[in-house]
Amino acid sequence: MWENCYRSDEFVNPNALNSTIEFLTAMVTPALLISATGSLVLSTSTRLGRVVDRVRQLETRLGELIYDEDRDDIPLYDERVEVIVDLLDKVTSRSRILQRAMGSFYYGLGSFILTSVTIAIAAFLTKIHFLQILPIIIGIAGIMWLFYGSLLMLKETRMATATVNAEMDFTWALARKVAPREVAMKYSRKGKNKGMNPAKIKQRGGRRVPDTFPGE
Repeated sequence: MWENCYRSDEFVNPNALNSTIEFLTAMVTPALLISATGSLVLSTSTRLGRVVDRVRQLETRLGELIYDEDRDDIPLYDERVEVIVDLLDKVTSRSRILQRAMGSFYYGLGSFILTSVTIAIAAFLTKIHFLQILPIIIGIAGIMWLFYGSLLMLKETRMATATVNAEMDFTWALARKVAPREVAMKYSRKGKNKGMNPAKIKQRGGRRVPDTFPGE
């Protein structure tokens, strides 16, 4: 008698408990994607802010060069202007790519939020078959937006690398132009392993540094 009164299935409905767990699990998954997308939006916004600051710095440098009256005293003046214009072109393209990527991440964020809402609605309106499929469709759309934004960020990263390399190449050329000859001749024009290793020429076994630059 007492065993019948305290049977667990009279107090807990296993089917109802399983349904609750499945519902909570379905709600947690979009929340994780929302958090990840928020991190992407934050990092993209930071990169965009840095690019905007970089554009303003380049614009200031270009204005100083254009209105400078002593152009003949500036080493590699024409090359400076050309490099700055080229950098402005690259960073402008980077800013537009970052804006598009941020828009994609925001679309994905909105899709995941809408997925959570539709999951909640579908849990109450179980008789409507379309609502059971709608969260899946919206979730896939959000993932595709994230994928598109990631491709844009990859393109922007490669462009950022090209921008840095262009500026460093000019700085290296300027250093070789203004540095004393006995200092400049200790370095090759390009580092080893496609610039991944230092360009300083090592002296081994009493080997002297050549008196002429490579290629001359």
